[in-house]
Amino acid sequence: MVQFALPQNSKVEKGNYFSSKSDSKNIKKINIYRWDPENNKNPRLDTYEVDMENCGPMVLDVLIKIKNEIDSTLTFRRSCREGICGSCAMNIDGSNTLACTKSAKEVAGEINIYPLPHMPVIKDLVPDLKQLYKQYQSIEPWMQSKTTGDNGIEKLQTVEDRSKLDGLYECILCACCSTSCPSYWWNGDKYLGPAVLLQAYRWIIDSRDDERKKRLKKVADELKLFRCHTIMNCTNACPKGLNPAKAIGSIKKMLVTSDNS
Repeated sequence: MVQFALPQNSKVEKGNYFSSKSDSKNIKKINIYRWDPENNKNPRLDTYEVDMENCGPMVLDVLIKIKNEIDSTLTFRRSCREGICGSCAMNIDGSNTLACTKSAKEVAGEINIYPLPHMPVIKDLVPDLKQLYKQYQSIEPWMQSKTTGDNGIEKLQTVEDRSKLDGLYECILCACCSTSCPSYWWNGDKYLGPAVLLQAYRWIIDSRDDERKKRLKKVADELKLFRCHTIMNCTNACPKGLNPAKAIGSIKKMLVTSDNS
């Protein structure tokens, strides 16, 4: 039988344990992935006991409490705290989600927190998203219109055309979907992934854009687009309730039916 082994320096070791000094009966254990590139040590899993009686309800509140009151070395991204910026995307209790919208009460027992999977880690819970942003740039995510509307100033949309953007423009590029996709795990250097393809479709389907054919040609590649096998992990993982798999399917259909006018 074939056996696979992780490199020695990638194995997650047991880390530090931070006991709570509170007398509260509502103590929750939080296990957090820790890795510092500067100390040349293996990643570890630190455990923190947090008094939930004196903590906000969301997992992000727990992380902020840990950083402010228990361990200031903990590193993670956060900004809006409203599920809008996508900064605090991470793997919580085995699922990719946003820490600011994930309730700590939803997790029974201990909470396990890791960075987004299959991405290079900068430090602790901070993934390196350079490749994702480079792919996003490649689809040219801006309006490309050579003509103006009937009024000579701007292009107007019908209510029907505008409704085609619903479920697309709301994407916050948190990368929860792409990092839950096995095809992106193994071919992330070539396959654009669910997040970028959903964004590509957002511009392809926009009636105000004049470069539909060019945009379709850009993604019409065996690896860029057709590496998607409709596993649906992306749709299940999206914290905004969007459906990247449907958008990818729509692009494929447009290419197959030559509906690219």
